[in-house]
Amino acid sequence: MIDLSKQSGLDLKWDSTLKRLVFGEKMSTPEARPDIRRRGDMLDVLYDERAEGVDELYYMYRGVSLAGDENTIENKGLRYDITVICPGVIGREYIKTAGHYHPEKPGKKITYPEVYEVLHGRAHYLLQKPFSERFDELESVIFIAAKPGDKVLIPPHYGHITINPGDDYLIMSNWVARHFSSIYEPIRKMGGGAYFELHSPDGPEFIGNKNYSILPALQRCPVTPVSQLNLITGLPLYRVFKENVNAFDFLIEPENYQSIFDEYIRELTSS
Repeated sequence: MIDLSKQSGLDLKWDSTLKRLVFGEKMSTPEARPDIRRRGDMLDVLYDERAEGVDELYYMYRGVSLAGDENTIENKGLRYDITVICPGVIGREYIKTAGHYHPEKPGKKITYPEVYEVLHGRAHYLLQKPFSERFDELESVIFIAAKPGDKVLIPPHYGHITINPGDDYLIMSNWVARHFSSIYEPIRKMGGGAYFELHSPDGPEFIGNKNYSILPALQRCPVTPVSQLNLITGLPLYRVFKENVNAFDFLIEPENYQSIFDEYIRELTSS
Protein backbone atom coordinates (compact mmCIF):
# COMPACT_ATOMS: atom_id res chain seq x y z
CA MET A 1 0.00 0.00 0.00
CA ILE A 2 1.42 3.38 -1.02
CA ASP A 3 0.43 6.19 1.35
CA LEU A 4 -0.20 9.40 -0.59
CA SER A 5 -1.42 11.54 2.32
CA LYS A 6 1.81 13.44 2.96
CA GLN A 7 2.40 14.53 -0.64
CA SER A 8 -1.25 15.15 -1.54
CA GLY A 9 -2.57 16.49 1.76
CA LEU A 10 -5.50 14.08 1.31
CA ASP A 11 -6.44 10.71 2.83
CA LEU A 12 -5.45 8.61 -0.17
CA LYS A 13 -3.58 5.35 -0.68
CA TRP A 14 -2.70 3.27 -3.72
CA ASP A 15 -3.25 -0.47 -3.41
CA SER A 16 -0.59 -1.98 -5.68
CA THR A 17 -2.07 -5.47 -5.37
CA LEU A 18 -5.63 -4.56 -6.37
CA LYS A 19 -4.45 -1.68 -8.57
CA ARG A 20 -6.93 0.82 -7.22
CA LEU A 21 -7.00 4.10 -5.31
CA VAL A 22 -8.24 3.75 -1.74
CA PHE A 23 -10.21 6.76 -0.47
CA GLY A 24 -10.35 7.65 3.22
CA GLU A 25 -13.57 8.42 5.05
CA LYS A 26 -13.30 12.19 4.50
CA MET A 27 -12.90 11.83 0.74
CA SER A 28 -15.57 12.24 -1.91
CA THR A 29 -15.59 9.49 -4.55
CA PRO A 30 -17.75 10.70 -7.46
CA GLU A 31 -16.44 7.95 -9.72
CA ALA A 32 -16.23 4.50 -8.16
CA ARG A 33 -14.10 3.21 -11.04
CA PRO A 34 -11.34 5.02 -12.92
CA ASP A 35 -11.00 5.41 -16.66
CA ILE A 36 -8.40 2.87 -17.73
CA ARG A 37 -6.10 3.36 -20.70
CA ARG A 38 -5.10 0.02 -22.19
CA ARG A 39 -2.36 -1.01 -24.58
CA GLY A 40 -4.93 -1.55 -27.32
CA ASP A 41 -6.03 2.09 -26.95
CA MET A 42 -2.47 3.29 -27.51
CA LEU A 43 -1.36 1.43 -30.63
CA ASP A 44 -1.37 4.56 -32.80
CA VAL A 45 1.10 6.40 -30.55
CA LEU A 46 3.55 3.63 -29.62
CA TYR A 47 7.12 3.36 -30.89
CA ASP A 48 6.38 -0.25 -31.86
CA GLU A 49 2.70 -1.15 -32.02
CA ARG A 50 3.56 -4.84 -32.42
CA ALA A 51 5.60 -4.98 -29.21
CA GLU A 52 4.35 -6.95 -26.25
CA GLY A 53 3.46 -5.32 -22.96
CA VAL A 54 0.99 -5.22 -20.10
CA ASP A 55 -2.67 -4.57 -20.89
CA GLU A 56 -3.61 -1.88 -18.35
CA LEU A 57 -1.23 1.08 -18.66
CA TYR A 58 -2.69 3.85 -16.54
CA TYR A 59 -5.70 4.82 -14.45
CA MET A 60 -7.44 8.21 -14.37
CA TYR A 61 -9.55 9.26 -11.39
CA ARG A 62 -11.36 12.49 -12.27
CA GLY A 63 -13.10 14.85 -9.87
CA VAL A 64 -11.38 13.78 -6.64
CA SER A 65 -12.03 15.98 -3.59
CA LEU A 66 -12.63 16.13 0.12
CA ALA A 67 -16.27 15.57 1.00
CA GLY A 68 -18.00 18.94 1.02
CA ASP A 69 -15.61 20.59 -1.46
CA GLU A 70 -17.39 19.37 -4.59
CA ASN A 71 -19.58 22.43 -5.13
CA THR A 72 -16.79 24.89 -4.38
CA ILE A 73 -14.50 23.27 -6.94
CA GLU A 74 -17.25 22.99 -9.55
CA ASN A 75 -18.34 26.59 -9.06
CA LYS A 76 -14.77 27.71 -9.69
CA GLY A 77 -14.82 25.78 -12.97
CA LEU A 78 -12.00 23.47 -11.86
CA ARG A 79 -11.34 19.74 -11.49
CA TYR A 80 -8.77 17.84 -9.42
CA ASP A 81 -7.65 14.49 -10.79
CA ILE A 82 -5.33 11.63 -9.83
CA THR A 83 -3.51 9.62 -12.51
CA VAL A 84 -1.57 6.41 -11.83
CA ILE A 85 0.86 5.16 -14.51
CA CYS A 86 2.16 1.61 -14.25
CA PRO A 87 5.88 0.83 -14.37
CA GLY A 88 7.30 -1.20 -17.22
CA VAL A 89 7.88 -1.12 -20.94
CA ILE A 90 6.07 -2.01 -24.15
CA GLY A 91 8.86 -3.55 -26.12
CA ARG A 92 11.59 -1.04 -25.23
CA GLU A 93 9.34 1.98 -24.71
CA TYR A 94 8.51 3.16 -21.21
CA ILE A 95 4.81 3.28 -20.40
CA LYS A 96 3.37 6.73 -21.08
CA THR A 97 0.12 8.64 -21.51
CA ALA A 98 -1.45 8.99 -24.95
CA GLY A 99 -0.68 12.71 -25.08
CA HIS A 100 -2.95 15.61 -25.97
CA TYR A 101 -3.33 19.31 -26.61
CA HIS A 102 -5.81 21.71 -25.01
CA PRO A 103 -8.30 23.85 -26.94
CA GLU A 104 -8.42 27.63 -27.04
CA LYS A 105 -10.61 29.36 -24.52
CA PRO A 106 -13.72 30.59 -26.37
CA GLY A 107 -13.25 34.14 -27.58
CA LYS A 108 -9.59 34.22 -26.55
CA LYS A 109 -6.50 33.35 -28.56
CA ILE A 110 -4.95 31.30 -25.80
CA THR A 111 -5.30 27.63 -24.89
CA TYR A 112 -6.01 26.35 -21.40
CA PRO A 113 -2.99 25.51 -19.21
CA GLU A 114 -2.75 22.69 -16.68
CA VAL A 115 -0.64 21.96 -13.61
CA TYR A 116 0.72 18.60 -12.40
CA GLU A 117 2.12 17.48 -9.07
CA VAL A 118 4.14 14.29 -8.56
CA LEU A 119 2.88 12.37 -5.54
CA HIS A 120 4.90 9.17 -5.89
CA GLY A 121 7.52 7.78 -8.25
CA ARG A 122 9.39 9.51 -11.05
CA ALA A 123 7.88 11.49 -13.91
CA HIS A 124 9.20 12.58 -17.28
CA TYR A 125 7.09 15.30 -18.92
CA LEU A 126 7.42 15.89 -22.66
CA LEU A 127 6.01 19.25 -23.77
CA GLN A 128 5.76 20.23 -27.44
CA LYS A 129 4.64 23.45 -29.08
CA PRO A 130 3.56 23.46 -32.74
CA PHE A 131 4.11 26.39 -35.09
CA SER A 132 0.56 26.13 -36.39
CA GLU A 133 -2.57 24.00 -36.34
CA ARG A 134 -0.92 21.58 -38.76
CA PHE A 135 0.81 20.07 -35.71
CA ASP A 136 3.55 18.40 -37.78
CA GLU A 137 5.87 21.42 -37.45
CA LEU A 138 7.12 21.97 -33.92
CA GLU A 139 8.60 25.17 -32.55
CA SER A 140 10.04 23.61 -29.38
CA VAL A 141 10.17 20.34 -27.44
CA ILE A 142 10.82 20.48 -23.68
CA PHE A 143 11.74 17.60 -21.38
CA ILE A 144 11.29 17.88 -17.59
CA ALA A 145 12.21 15.20 -15.04
CA ALA A 146 10.22 15.51 -11.79
CA LYS A 147 10.18 13.83 -8.39
CA PRO A 148 7.62 13.73 -5.55
CA GLY A 149 6.62 17.22 -4.44
CA ASP A 150 7.54 18.83 -7.76
CA LYS A 151 5.01 20.89 -9.71
CA VAL A 152 5.08 21.13 -13.51
CA LEU A 153 3.08 23.76 -15.36
CA ILE A 154 1.83 22.94 -18.85
CA PRO A 155 1.66 26.44 -20.34
CA PRO A 156 -0.79 27.54 -23.02
CA HIS A 157 -0.23 26.24 -26.57
CA TYR A 158 1.80 23.18 -25.49
CA GLY A 159 0.78 19.58 -25.97
CA HIS A 160 2.11 17.12 -23.41
CA ILE A 161 2.87 13.48 -22.65
CA THR A 162 3.81 11.94 -19.29
CA ILE A 163 6.26 9.02 -19.13
CA ASN A 164 7.01 6.66 -16.24
CA PRO A 165 10.74 5.85 -16.50
CA GLY A 166 10.94 4.15 -13.11
CA ASP A 167 10.36 0.70 -11.66
CA ASP A 168 7.52 1.86 -9.39
CA TYR A 169 4.09 3.38 -9.96
CA LEU A 170 4.04 7.02 -11.02
CA ILE A 171 1.19 8.73 -9.19
CA MET A 172 0.38 12.38 -9.87
CA SER A 173 -2.39 14.88 -9.31
CA ASN A 174 -3.48 17.72 -11.55
CA TRP A 175 -5.72 20.78 -11.51
CA VAL A 176 -7.40 21.76 -14.77
CA ALA A 177 -10.37 23.78 -16.03
CA ARG A 178 -13.30 21.36 -16.07
CA HIS A 179 -15.29 22.70 -19.03
CA PHE A 180 -13.22 21.55 -22.00
CA SER A 181 -12.24 18.31 -23.69
CA SER A 182 -8.62 17.42 -24.41
CA ILE A 183 -7.60 17.10 -28.07
CA TYR A 184 -5.97 13.72 -28.73
CA GLU A 185 -6.19 13.47 -32.52
CA PRO A 186 -3.12 15.57 -33.53
CA ILE A 187 -0.67 13.41 -31.55
CA ARG A 188 -2.45 10.24 -32.61
CA LYS A 189 -2.29 11.34 -36.25
CA MET A 190 1.46 11.95 -35.92
CA GLY A 191 2.01 8.47 -34.51
CA GLY A 192 2.96 9.78 -31.08
CA GLY A 193 4.79 12.70 -29.55
CA ALA A 194 7.95 14.36 -30.79
CA TYR A 195 10.22 11.79 -29.10
CA PHE A 196 9.91 8.22 -27.85
CA GLU A 197 11.69 7.37 -24.59
CA LEU A 198 13.17 3.87 -24.76
CA HIS A 199 14.94 1.67 -22.24
CA SER A 200 18.56 0.78 -22.98
CA PRO A 201 21.41 -0.75 -20.94
CA ASP A 202 23.06 2.68 -20.78
CA GLY A 203 19.94 4.52 -19.60
CA PRO A 204 16.97 6.18 -21.32
CA GLU A 205 17.32 6.71 -25.06
CA PHE A 206 15.27 9.30 -26.94
CA ILE A 207 14.30 8.58 -30.53
CA GLY A 208 12.84 11.34 -32.67
CA ASN A 209 9.48 10.79 -34.33
CA LYS A 210 10.16 11.02 -38.07
CA ASN A 211 6.53 11.84 -38.84
CA TYR A 212 7.16 15.45 -37.80
CA SER A 213 8.40 17.60 -40.70
CA ILE A 214 10.05 20.05 -38.29
CA LEU A 215 11.47 18.39 -35.18
CA PRO A 216 13.56 20.57 -32.84
CA ALA A 217 16.22 19.10 -30.57
CA LEU A 218 15.01 17.90 -27.20
CA GLN A 219 15.61 20.66 -24.66
CA ARG A 220 16.16 19.36 -21.14
CA CYS A 221 14.82 21.79 -18.56
CA PRO A 222 14.68 21.70 -14.75
CA VAL A 223 11.55 21.82 -12.65
CA THR A 224 10.83 25.53 -12.29
CA PRO A 225 8.65 26.73 -9.39
CA VAL A 226 6.27 29.58 -10.18
CA SER A 227 5.58 31.38 -6.92
CA GLN A 228 3.25 33.87 -8.62
CA LEU A 229 0.95 30.94 -9.42
CA ASN A 230 1.42 29.18 -6.07
CA LEU A 231 3.42 26.37 -7.69
CA ILE A 232 6.02 25.69 -5.00
CA THR A 233 7.87 22.40 -4.52
CA GLY A 234 6.66 20.54 -1.46
CA LEU A 235 3.40 22.47 -0.99
CA PRO A 236 0.47 20.16 -1.91
CA LEU A 237 -1.73 21.61 -4.65
CA TYR A 238 -4.95 20.63 -2.94
CA ARG A 239 -3.88 22.43 0.22
CA VAL A 240 -3.14 25.55 -1.84
CA PHE A 241 -6.74 25.53 -3.10
CA LYS A 242 -8.15 24.97 0.40
CA GLU A 243 -6.26 28.02 1.65
CA ASN A 244 -7.20 30.20 -1.32
CA VAL A 245 -9.99 29.18 -3.73
CA ASN A 246 -8.75 31.77 -6.22
CA ALA A 247 -5.22 30.35 -6.34
CA PHE A 248 -5.77 28.57 -9.64
CA ASP A 249 -7.71 31.24 -11.50
CA PHE A 250 -4.92 31.15 -14.09
CA LEU A 251 -6.32 27.81 -15.25
CA ILE A 252 -9.73 29.26 -16.09
CA GLU A 253 -8.67 32.79 -17.03
CA PRO A 254 -5.31 32.23 -18.78
CA GLU A 255 -5.67 35.42 -20.83
CA ASN A 256 -4.98 37.41 -17.65
CA TYR A 257 -1.67 35.68 -16.96
CA GLN A 258 0.11 35.74 -20.33
CA SER A 259 3.13 37.67 -19.01
CA ILE A 260 3.66 35.11 -16.24
CA PHE A 261 3.45 32.23 -18.71
CA ASP A 262 5.98 33.97 -20.97
CA GLU A 263 8.37 34.51 -18.06
CA TYR A 264 7.97 30.88 -17.01
CA ILE A 265 8.98 29.66 -20.47
CA ARG A 266 11.98 32.01 -20.56
CA GLU A 267 13.16 30.86 -17.13
CA LEU A 268 12.49 27.20 -17.88
CA THR A 269 14.44 27.17 -21.15
CA SER A 270 17.32 29.41 -20.04
CA SER A 271 18.49 27.13 -17.22
